[in-house]
Amino acid sequence: MYIIHFGDAGKMNNEQRRLLLGGKGASLAEMSSDLGLAVPPGFVITTESFDRFQKDKSLSFLKKELVQAMSILEASTGRVFGSPENPLLVSVRSGAPVSMPGMMDTILNLGLNDQSALGLEARSNPEFASECRSRFEFMFSDIVLQRDTTYLDQVPSDVWEQLHLAIEAVFNSWDSPRAKTYREVEKIPDHYGTAVTVQAMVFGNTGNESGTGVLFTRNPSTGSDELFGDFLPNAQGEDVVSGSQQTFGLEEMKKIFPNAFRELSEVAKSLEITTTDMCDIEFTIEDKKLWILQNRVGKRTPRAAIRIAVDMVEDSTFPLTREEAINRITPDQLESALEMDQVSSSSKVLAKGLGASPGVATGSLVLSADSAVEESDKGVNVLLIRPETSPADVHGMAVSQGIITATGGLASHAAVVARGWGIPAVVGVPELTISEGSISFGDQVFSSGEVITLDGTTGEIFYGNTEVQASQVTPAVSTFLSWLEEAVEKLQIRTATDASPEEKLRVIQNILNLK
Repeated sequence: MYIIHFGDAGKMNNEQRRLLLGGKGASLAEMSSDLGLAVPPGFVITTESFDRFQKDKSLSFLKKELVQAMSILEASTGRVFGSPENPLLVSVRSGAPVSMPGMMDTILNLGLNDQSALGLEARSNPEFASECRSRFEFMFSDIVLQRDTTYLDQVPSDVWEQLHLAIEAVFNSWDSPRAKTYREVEKIPDHYGTAVTVQAMVFGNTGNESGTGVLFTRNPSTGSDELFGDFLPNAQGEDVVSGSQQTFGLEEMKKIFPNAFRELSEVAKSLEITTTDMCDIEFTIEDKKLWILQNRVGKRTPRAAIRIAVDMVEDSTFPLTREEAINRITPDQLESALEMDQVSSSSKVLAKGLGASPGVATGSLVLSADSAVEESDKGVNVLLIRPETSPADVHGMAVSQGIITATGGLASHAAVVARGWGIPAVVGVPELTISEGSISFGDQVFSSGEVITLDGTTGEIFYGNTEVQASQVTPAVSTFLSWLEEAVEKLQIRTATDASPEEKLRVIQNILNLK
């Protein structure tokens, strides 16, 4: 069996779910079948299917089971795939066993053609139906056909052909250049492969009573215990994570949808306790009803990682021990947390955006990912400046000292990846305008190669090299260091007495993991 419905994964343990269903599928199964949360129905095409597809180069082995799975999905939603009266639309999304945010492909609103668009229009309104079809055709042409928008007429009208081609495209995106680059940086094994999640669509773009967003259960930059994220009314999820639009903070959602915000806050707390970690949650509100679309362990900065671990040990709500917390922090994270810099208060600010990933970075500005790689190969420290970042920019992000974007929020692709990689970043800079070969902050113009500095904590941008000073060690880092000293004494590690903190951590982890 190559397909598992969300509600049928109850007998699998967490590790089996993760390896077979991928991270996304495993979380959807847990939320729907174990926790009873409002999750749109769907199913997962397993990683074993990926292995078979890699071997056969065809989905022939899956077609009969796929028809049966879609039939069950039709029954659970009361809608029919391809129907001109009451069409079922689905999303087709990747889901590797290890989180790779934005690195593989997603297709939304699949199942639209001339006939089903009429059915969608009849149950909603012409503007909504037209927007959904436009979004679908653009994504399908770009991702599946790998053509520009002049080829929209080549999107197949047969909804089953749409589904088969979309599944193949998601499988193939495992070996895309951006996915390979991300796996190389994150040291994710190539053999894992990806599952594919097929899920009934819920719509955040039906009008003023709908919206979509991303929520972190703690601040992923600092680790503080506060809800943190981005929200857009009357939009779909890609609008938030792509960084193509300037988003609102969650306080805006609280004003517009107080009941949904209250429910989301309760869901966030429940998921954080279940996960025993900071969660990254995607959600949609359709006509005031809250739906949860994804939950995963959120990417965070080194200092945030330490604070979250320390706070959870000290909070009896979470069953996290000191030893487990010590094992969560890598030596590289500890070293970065201890070496965090900040810009001197006397420096003149050029522009200000959202501090998306803390730290100070100075470098020559470059305007494309390819230029970042080219200049970095010459030994130049670069800052990548983009209108917004897309997954296709990941190779340039990986070699940059810092990242600046004109649009996007704190949950955008640029922000999430930068935090995960410890790269200082500022997003959503309203004064930033990008032209061919130059940028401007307001009326001040800069050419490619000029040096600027960013502070990813404050969101400030400065001209040239600025005076930098070491920031103070946070209370959570101090607590963590004291735990290391106690562990050295308790475990009687004489060789680590005079070692650096990160070396002590490495030795302690080696001993703890041998127990």
